[in-house]
Amino acid sequence: MNDGIGEPATGHGQDGSATGIPLAFVPRLLTDLLDHTVARFPERAAIDFLGRITRYRELGEAVDRATAGLQALGVTRGTRVALCLPNLPYYPILFFATLRAGGTVVNVNPLYVERELRHLLVDSGASVIATCDIPELHARVTKVAAEVGVAHVVTCPIADALPPLKSIAYRLFKRREIARVRRDARHALFADLLAGDAKAAPVVVSPEAVAVLQYTGGTTGLPKAAMLSHANLVANADAMVAFVGGERTEPDRVLGVLPLFHVFALTTVLTFAIRAGAEMLLLPRYDLKATLALIARRQPTYFPAVPTIYAAIAEAAETQPIDLSAIRACISGGAALPAEVRSAFEARTGARLVEGYGLSEASPIITCNPIDGANRPGSAGLPFPGTTIEIRDRTYPQMLLPRGENGEICARGPQVMSGYWHQPAETEGAFVDGALRTGDVGHLDADGYLFIVDRIKDLILCGGYNVYPRVIEEALYEHPAVAEAVVIGVPDPYRGQSPKAFVTLHAAGTVTGEALRDFLRDKVSKIELPRSVEIRDSLPKTLIGKLSKKELVEEETARAAGG
Repeated sequence: MNDGIGEPATGHGQDGSATGIPLAFVPRLLTDLLDHTVARFPERAAIDFLGRITRYRELGEAVDRATAGLQALGVTRGTRVALCLPNLPYYPILFFATLRAGGTVVNVNPLYVERELRHLLVDSGASVIATCDIPELHARVTKVAAEVGVAHVVTCPIADALPPLKSIAYRLFKRREIARVRRDARHALFADLLAGDAKAAPVVVSPEAVAVLQYTGGTTGLPKAAMLSHANLVANADAMVAFVGGERTEPDRVLGVLPLFHVFALTTVLTFAIRAGAEMLLLPRYDLKATLALIARRQPTYFPAVPTIYAAIAEAAETQPIDLSAIRACISGGAALPAEVRSAFEARTGARLVEGYGLSEASPIITCNPIDGANRPGSAGLPFPGTTIEIRDRTYPQMLLPRGENGEICARGPQVMSGYWHQPAETEGAFVDGALRTGDVGHLDADGYLFIVDRIKDLILCGGYNVYPRVIEEALYEHPAVAEAVVIGVPDPYRGQSPKAFVTLHAAGTVTGEALRDFLRDKVSKIELPRSVEIRDSLPKTLIGKLSKKELVEEETARAAGG
């Protein structure tokens, strides 16, 4: 490992800040990362998609040809190109082709409904959108694109991305699952981009130019786009390489089960792999059986995922052997990692699981527990290389708090966005004294490890007291029957709000909601004790598998209004 990784953060003052190890960072273009790796390792595998291998030379050639194709559609410096794709090889190709043409990538969740998709396309001003030929998705994208005046829709056929025999089988047996695609002035196939003989025209772009518009989840109000520059994303990729101990002689294999359009996977899978010359093992979507089969077949060396995926693997490991011995580190992000999930996963698989923390506005990683060295339970880890974490007073954010005191977590570093797209007021509110405000509450310990208490937006105001849902959720996870737990604030005529818990149980778990409330009585205060605990068969999740509170809040709000 690099000197300092696994050691206390370098900032040792008692002013509520801590700084990670220095990062030797030079601002450059994301396409420079690709060019460098293609030149160094042309025959090294870049992508394994369900058994079809794409080598770095092939990836570089495809990007060059796709760049010329996009330029023929009018993509130039500043043009926004929306990528509404699952994890297919088309995504890395179009991602880098857009950037090489001088354009900006707009990441779009394929599960967005028409209203959400319409907002992103209108807000970003995208003139091109790429999607695949899944009928429902294709119909939704082409309909909304026509309504809002997107100039070009590029369709990426799934069959064409598969190995030859799987491609034939897909076309034979999945005919009803393949959309009929128009080909006219507005509609093109991905192959059309690569068909011409024209060479890509060079475009001069600054490392400070916006490379990606990364929309936030939109849990409150409409989503807004963080403007992530080439330099921001390269900095986080460089920090990832430093974090894992520098470049290695043997090629790494990064498991890509999280969607690449999500900022966590964008850095921990795509840009990290390109920067390190690693191979991406891509699955079109997360599926437990397919994930375990891919692990067994290709033995990845890094496995970034969300807590719910690790929990599922830990449960599967109770009944079947799972070999994770090749994995140097499993890196958890996207949501808080319950201590019980981490301990169960490590005990049953023998793999090391570390928790990190980040947000879209920071490309996204700002802290992580070291993959070698002290991994402190309940901590989100040390500041990432080149990153400074500050704890500021929530009422007077200009004031830094001493270590050990809870306040708003703020961050500085080369990975921090310049602001929100066309949102000057939101941008101003996102920074204090030049530091990014995360909207989360936490503290630093004496060695610079960050401990997150909760999100300010999730805070429950209960009779004048602050109640943090995470405290209650962590207590619920201590019960052996509880598989998943979410706590939200619900209307209360006396207190204003009261906490309510929703849980799912393990397969063998049998417990009532009232019994869980009794279980909590000596673990949380009276004000924190949930008004009720509702047991469900499943809980809402985002596409990356993160437990989602938005739907539960909407349900309870509607229920209160109807009552």
